[in-house]
Amino acid sequence: MLTIASTASLRVYVSEWENDRRPITERYAKILRALLGITDDELYGRHTAPAVPETDGYEDLVSRIDAARSVSITMVKTFMDQTELLRTVDRQMGAASLVDQMTGHLSTLEDALTFAVLPDTRRPIAEALAGAATLAAWQALDVGAVERAWRHYELGKHAAKEAEAPMYLAHATAEQAYVLCDAGRPAVAVELIRDAQRAGGKAMSPRLRAWLYAAEAEICAKANMPDDCRRALDHAMQCLPSGEEARDPDMLSIFLNEGHLSRWRGNALALLGDNDAVDNLYVALDAVDPTFIRATAGLRCDLAQAHLARDEYDQATDHLRQARLLANRTGSVRHRRRIEQLTQRL
Repeated sequence: MLTIASTASLRVYVSEWENDRRPITERYAKILRALLGITDDELYGRHTAPAVPETDGYEDLVSRIDAARSVSITMVKTFMDQTELLRTVDRQMGAASLVDQMTGHLSTLEDALTFAVLPDTRRPIAEALAGAATLAAWQALDVGAVERAWRHYELGKHAAKEAEAPMYLAHATAEQAYVLCDAGRPAVAVELIRDAQRAGGKAMSPRLRAWLYAAEAEICAKANMPDDCRRALDHAMQCLPSGEEARDPDMLSIFLNEGHLSRWRGNALALLGDNDAVDNLYVALDAVDPTFIRATAGLRCDLAQAHLARDEYDQATDHLRQARLLANRTGSVRHRRRIEQLTQRL
């Protein structure tokens, strides 16, 4: 059992930590990093300077280049499998506990790409990095590390361009629009997500195209553009492949079927205050995959917002209570913020 100071003492500690009057010990650093989902450098406010080599560095450089040449297709698959594992854990348990693993994974991929020389070696590594960086960015956004999220999205976009992978570029750009939206710039976010659609062009799969239209609809709703929102929802439905399959085999980070799209439609309509939102959201709640813990928290928030628009405060209160439990389980700062905003409307 971990022994910590009393609540009163912790309030003093937090004040002293914030004002640099007390150093953060390793015991409390471990707790704070897991609770806040931040790295050691972010916790301590450090900026790591590059090491100064003791020699001319050629031997080490050649060694790294030789190692990068040995990165095979099998090794790239291992990198992508690691990203998939981190994505699965994140979906069920949240991002806060994955900071160290995600940081190490990105560092390994960046090193592999930095010292790879020829395009045939660089492109598959860059594609793996694009997917991992975009996942890391969404995780950072979820725990409230906004600058880290933005930088990871930039890394993902640059990697996607080097990989000549327009689908990865479109996905990273579209998710980056959510950072702008959360920062109170939904109109600019709409422009960015439409730019993502152009970046993907004809290379996009139908499911990714539908996902981009659904994301556009949500952001248009937040930008108070109801006609654009409904038009984007219609486009999403037209593009979405039929059937229960949700995973895009060409873009493993994309999960979208009719059930998911019902949730997204309900979310957008709830933001617009539309009465049809409730029916769409309950359809989505019945169909939601139980392993999508964070998504379910968001769905409960959507239902609370939809009931509030209809002055149904008891139902809204119940959904917010369940959303709070799920958000606490995953450590989602983003969802907690939204829950508090909705609670203030009760």
